[in-house]
Amino acid sequence: MIKQRTLKSIVKTRGVGLHTGERVEMTMRPAQPDTGIVFLRADLPDNPAIPAVAHGVTDTRLSTCIEANGGKVQTIEHVMSALAGLGIDNCYIDLTGPEPPIVDGSAGPFIFLIQSAGIAEQSAPKRYLRVKKTVEVQQGDKIARFSPHEGLRVTFSGEFDHPAFADIDPTVTIDFAHTSYVREVARARTFGFTRDVEAMRAQGLGLGGSLENVIVLDEFRVLNADGLRYADEFLKHKILDAIGDIYLLGHPLIGDFYGRKSGHALNNVAARALLDDANAWELVTFDDPAKLPKGFMDAALQAG
Repeated sequence: MIKQRTLKSIVKTRGVGLHTGERVEMTMRPAQPDTGIVFLRADLPDNPAIPAVAHGVTDTRLSTCIEANGGKVQTIEHVMSALAGLGIDNCYIDLTGPEPPIVDGSAGPFIFLIQSAGIAEQSAPKRYLRVKKTVEVQQGDKIARFSPHEGLRVTFSGEFDHPAFADIDPTVTIDFAHTSYVREVARARTFGFTRDVEAMRAQGLGLGGSLENVIVLDEFRVLNADGLRYADEFLKHKILDAIGDIYLLGHPLIGDFYGRKSGHALNNVAARALLDDANAWELVTFDDPAKLPKGFMDAALQAG
């Protein structure tokens, strides 16, 4: 039987929130089977619990924000992506502020943190959300679509009017039957343009951003001295974000996700549309591990 997973021990990290700029401590703790991923605001009265679910998303301006029980947490997508990448079903995440630390702008530090804690199998069967029929949402020229696929495959297609993107294929597909999340996706960092900084900060966003945690581009080039980690790091980060947003479905996905110019907002609209159509998905378990689709994230992890 494929079983649910949680952490073996408690781990902590500290840092600055990307958008708030606030110093924060994050603690990740084991959780009982069927708990899901739950954030808790340790700095607020009564330590409100905020489940990481698609219908709890309330803001998608340059990040994914969830609210519940009088508490709010933003920029959860990188932590969620790492949890998805390592197949963690149940985890408590305590925060002393409104946002996890951005660390280096990728999911890599959270992968390291989870691996440091260790991964424990639990007694309950792991439940996967299998897409049964295509669900697509569209806003102008932006598209987000879930389709049936016996594995996990994520595609992002984008167009960026900037010289740094001139020689990059505008479409990247990651089929986890053949690609390791840890090796090929987790280290892709968030990126931004100097031309947008003033407008972002006027909205109270990006206050913790720096060359230490964001790939920064001026009108012509990447400003970070260490350059890019992958030639297609920009698009791989969009896939990293999408995996985090998709994990708000509440279960690992068996299916195909395609995004064209999609971001956190449309990713969430698509996730809600899928969940709201009871005929579009089903929850499945696997008593025989050999029947787990080869392309699913767990198989990709073992390869990495």
